[in-house]
Amino acid sequence: MRALLRDQRGATAVEYGLILALIVLAMLGALQLFATESIGMWTRISDSVDGVM
Repeated sequence: MRALLRDQRGATAVEYGLILALIVLAMLGALQLFATESIGMWTRISDSVDGVM
């Protein structure tokens, strides 16, 4: 029983999983922000082209 309490392999795997989840969440947030900015840029370009034609 003491050996199971001292075994850290499972805890390390959980920690790596949590770190990976946080990285993925940060990437998704950045991607959403980038997508919003990109859509705005293309809308402005489209409006400018429509105004010229």
